[in-house]
Amino acid sequence: MPQSKVRILTSAFLVFTASLAISPRWVVAQLSTLPPREKEALVHLDHSPRWEEWARVREAKETLNVWMVFPEREDDAPVVIVLHDKSGLTDWVCAVADQLAAEGFIAIVPDLLSGKAPGGYGSIAMGTETAAKLVASLSLDEVNRRLDAVVGHTGSLKQRSVRAGIKPHNQVVPAPSGKIGVVGFGWGGAVSFQYAAAQPGLSVAVAYDGALPAASVLANLQAPVLGLYGGNDASVNGTIRDAEAELKKLGKQYEKEIYEGADHGFLRRPAGGGANEKASQQAWMRTVQFLKQHLEP
Repeated sequence: MPQSKVRILTSAFLVFTASLAISPRWVVAQLSTLPPREKEALVHLDHSPRWEEWARVREAKETLNVWMVFPEREDDAPVVIVLHDKSGLTDWVCAVADQLAAEGFIAIVPDLLSGKAPGGYGSIAMGTETAAKLVASLSLDEVNRRLDAVVGHTGSLKQRSVRAGIKPHNQVVPAPSGKIGVVGFGWGGAVSFQYAAAQPGLSVAVAYDGALPAASVLANLQAPVLGLYGGNDASVNGTIRDAEAELKKLGKQYEKEIYEGADHGFLRRPAGGGANEKASQQAWMRTVQFLKQHLEP
């Protein structure tokens, strides 16, 4: 379908839903495009029209490598910090961040394994098995310090003009709006939940497939949290009941969805459809909707 027709049909749909008093944020969520499957991530990144760059962020005596992708908008944009799973920083998690940028967010992916490989390298210099072992060795305090450094780095980002594309053209990179959220997957999902309790500057957190923190951590939670889980993920889902009861007792905002038949890491969804594909469609719409609800004006 020609792009002009897509715009016409989308505009008509927005007008129609407005007449029914349906939230524009809900409409945007329905029109959201899923991140690519794991095997399609590199091709997705190669064809992205958005401005991407690496940055080095100082944390105490160490340097943290972060990958950033910016939305195609000129007004200030909210920031979403994207937390990798036990595999470390991969093409797939960068492609997820790129899709968040397509939704209007400045997406930042910190390599939380920065400096852990020989020679001071990070995830890029290790296989997934080594990454998983090193992720398991990270202390909560170290992870929080590194994430605090990323939050601090967002204050240095400014609106600027860059040269982008195969046929270079000027593109405006937006400045942060001041609102920051976090989205994590697997191990990063667990981190996103606990970091929301540790960092009062966060406005929202989304946790995919992550075990919930201990009850003692939850009292400091201020940001609303959305948890998204596969129905077949028994080890993670076994942590929900007690934490959810504590969150309810404390009056904290926590929403969850458990997708029947879906596996741990369902958003990576191998080809073939099924429960993981269905869960991905529903979870991604909820993710975009939840982030826009709490990060956009």
